[in-house]
Amino acid sequence: MTPATAARLLRPVLPDAPVSDVVARTGGRLSAVHEVRLVGRPPLVVKVYAHEWRWKQEKERHVYGLLGEHGRGAVPEVLHCAPDGGPDGRPFTVMTCLDGVPLSEVSGGMDAATLRRLYGQVGAHLAAVHRVAQEEFGYVVDGVVDPEPTNAAYMARQFDKKLAEHAALGGDPALHDAVRRAADRGAAAFGRCAAPVLCHDDLHEGNVLVDQVRGRWEVTGFVDVENAVAADPLLDLAKTHLYSVRGDADKRAGLLEGYGTLPDDAEERLALYELYHALELWDWFASTGDTGPLPGIADDLWRLAR
Repeated sequence: MTPATAARLLRPVLPDAPVSDVVARTGGRLSAVHEVRLVGRPPLVVKVYAHEWRWKQEKERHVYGLLGEHGRGAVPEVLHCAPDGGPDGRPFTVMTCLDGVPLSEVSGGMDAATLRRLYGQVGAHLAAVHRVAQEEFGYVVDGVVDPEPTNAAYMARQFDKKLAEHAALGGDPALHDAVRRAADRGAAAFGRCAAPVLCHDDLHEGNVLVDQVRGRWEVTGFVDVENAVAADPLLDLAKTHLYSVRGDADKRAGLLEGYGTLPDDAEERLALYELYHALELWDWFASTGDTGPLPGIADDLWRLAR
């Protein structure tokens, strides 16, 4: 994106904003994220969506709005949404820009004590998000889509869907059956979650922002709510654990300390949700043709299905 294009897109928000630079920021396969730097003003973020994913624009506006309304966590504020006014007619959103860089860019050089402290802050952010109650279980767009009344029903449906995808994508039949047996054994545990909450469902290090504050690293907020669901809060903790903790004792201790009290059966449910997330991840990579990560994810699935 050029400065001239950025200035045009910002016109509804800042009609005369002088753009000094545009820097590409971390973005996914479905959208492109640009930091637009302005003269004499804080930078803004412009997120441009692929045509077929324009509904995700409304989802982000809804979820960020919910979090802002409830004062839950440091998240961007959506300033403007244009469903078809961006480059080549693509949807775009203008948001405030949080300070910092993704934790994934700097965590490799941090000592154990720093990581434990930062993961404590991540846990506290997740706990705050989970204080936003939802009425039914399911995927969130501008509300809960195709909702289920119980967590057991929701997770049964999700495992059915992801296992069908696994089979269609050529997954190992023996592994498929092992995951199915584990999911069936977990039905009672899923049923112990009585009420759904808002879940980020993708809070890994790439979506957590950190910055130097008075000489030490601090979490400044989080981004990318495109995966948000209404679900068991342990589903959220499990994804952070699978994607970012990866057996690191200090990260795990910090995450759980920051989050607070867990139910008595938390370990059982966390393992089941990690199994689900690993299955979902295998399906995602297989569907994109990126086969490199599949053996490692399959190892995770075998471990978690036992």
